Amino acid sequence: MSTTRKHTALPKARILIEALPWLTRHNGKVVVIKFGGNAMVNDELKDAFAQDVVFLRQAGLKPVVVHGGGPQISAALDRHGIVSEFKAGLRVTTEDAMDVVRMVLAGQVQRELVGLLNQHGPLAVGLTGEDAHTITATKHQPEIDGELVDIGRVGEITAIDTGAIEALLADGRIPVVSSIARSQDDGHVYNVNADTAAAALAAALGAETLMVLTDVEGLYEDWPNSDEVISRLTASQLEKLLPELSSGMVPKMEGCLHAVRNGVNTARVIDGRVQHSILLEIFTDEGIGTMVVPDAEEEGDAA
Repeated sequence: MSTTRKHTALPKARILIEALPWLTRHNGKVVVIKFGGNAMVNDELKDAFAQDVVFLRQAGLKPVVVHGGGPQISAALDRHGIVSEFKAGLRVTTEDAMDVVRMVLAGQVQRELVGLLNQHGPLAVGLTGEDAHTITATKHQPEIDGELVDIGRVGEITAIDTGAIEALLADGRIPVVSSIARSQDDGHVYNVNADTAAAALAAALGAETLMVLTDVEGLYEDWPNSDEVISRLTASQLEKLLPELSSGMVPKMEGCLHAVRNGVNTARVIDGRVQHSILLEIFTDEGIGTMVVPDAEEEGDAA
């Protein structure tokens, strides 16, 4: 082998070997990934995301993708002449708006994601929370200034049935789940927060890890005074920080907290603006983003 080839081949071999302990540790484990933010609208990032998810599947993990579609929903509502209104950080979802939400999530965002994954083989299968009673919800009424506010067809998850997802995983498929839920009580459907849905599914599936893609590097130590990212914290430490977080970060971090308090080994918020951030997080020593671990976890145990 020429010296040049040796020099280019060795670093590649080292990278693969560095991944070995993580591959061994995560083999056969379920990983729930919440797809969102810039990764969802930038074509290069979308392609890299699909490659990462397929890589996890081919490396012996069992990825499950959960997605929302805020920007796409807002654009579609505009086209239909429906005003987007938010209360307590949640989209007010009228009956008319719900029809559009359902159409965009299940008919546009999910289809595109399934298509990207299936460029690599007959892998991805799309479903919504309505399918096989995967996600059940009841009406969510947030409290604003001490009063409950009606925000329409926004759901609070009451039950998860993992049967359909587990059947797909057992068949070697990659489930792609849209964050729409069936109603527990009135035959309608609900729009549910995708961060919350991903966390609830991760807990119900007994996932090894929950990964939430965001448009920031992770949870900041002292934003806006510092851009130092907290690389690791326990559930209790996170709970103390929750009241200080920005509204967009709250459902993500509440989801991470719910996951690790309900049997998921680690929950991570990672920067979806970085190509292949999922692989960097799962298969390298450094990792990127912020990792939340259960309280009982001793330092150094999690990866």
